[in-house]
Amino acid sequence: MLSVYAQYPTFTVFLAVFVGAIVTMLLMPLWIKGLKKHLIGQQVRADGPESHLVKQGTPTMGGVIMLVAMAITVLLLAAPELDTIFILVAIILTGVLGFIDDASKVAKERSLGLTPKAKLIGQFLISTAFVLAVVNWLGIPPTIDIPFITTLDFGILTTTLPIEVPAGQFSIPWLYVIFCDILLMGLSNATNLTDGLDGLAAGTVMMAILVMAAISYRLDLLDASIVSAAIAGCCVGFLWFNAYPADIFMGDTGSLALGMALGCVAIVTKTEVISLIIGGLFVIEALSVMIQVFYFKRTRKRLFLMAPLHHHFEKKGWSEVKVVVRFWIISAFLAAVGFSIFFAQSMMG
Repeated sequence: MLSVYAQYPTFTVFLAVFVGAIVTMLLMPLWIKGLKKHLIGQQVRADGPESHLVKQGTPTMGGVIMLVAMAITVLLLAAPELDTIFILVAIILTGVLGFIDDASKVAKERSLGLTPKAKLIGQFLISTAFVLAVVNWLGIPPTIDIPFITTLDFGILTTTLPIEVPAGQFSIPWLYVIFCDILLMGLSNATNLTDGLDGLAAGTVMMAILVMAAISYRLDLLDASIVSAAIAGCCVGFLWFNAYPADIFMGDTGSLALGMALGCVAIVTKTEVISLIIGGLFVIEALSVMIQVFYFKRTRKRLFLMAPLHHHFEKKGWSEVKVVVRFWIISAFLAAVGFSIFFAQSMMG
């Protein structure tokens, strides 16, 4: 952290939002210009809403600049602690996975990039490595806290290896690893599904991750708070160019990485369950797809006019801007509920 700000942690967190936004807004125009010059644009899904066909060719992979801006901001303002490094590495690696997916779509000129299996394998490896790292190097306990109810011990099935690490010997808490893999991969893919309308993913992630920044700050995890605030700032800067009608899309590079960021901070702050409320909109979007597929296989009919859920409301006649703004409101409400639950529990000790 810049030493001049070390004694002002609150200011530093707010500064991270500002720096993240400014760096994103300064770099994005050059990135858009370069993408247009090389004709690198979005491939719109053929079975999507007809109104989205006009978006074909809009520059994509804006997530690259978001990740660069986030890294610059964090390196400027946060100390190079292990928790910062682990979170950053997990986010960036997921962004690289998304970049490969985006590049594949552009190269093949179709809306499908990496196969679902390849994408899931990549996410699984990143998620598992992150969980094992924070458990063994940061001493994160393999427990799941259900607010006001109980704390579940997911470390009852643990394999210990004769390898010395800061937390003792290297341990693999199988149940906790499986739970966190599902959480991280689920949030990453759910955010990716939410990224279907101009400004939708960036706005909703901004609200959720700002609450995670507040939770991290409340727990005296300043570096995690700075990382979260930096991501929120990057979302603000990106929205300047992604607001309807979008000049650029974040692509899987951004959406997969942002979902992973939300999950990583949740694990470090031990708010795994609460994060599902804070990021409740992403959970709803993912559930709408799963319900649609299950219902169609059973009845050969569609429960929603189109999935994910935001497309359902488009099909009902809502304008794209109305869907986005109303989903922002829902996301803000759920984020506030999640933070209220966290704060009430922390006050009760």
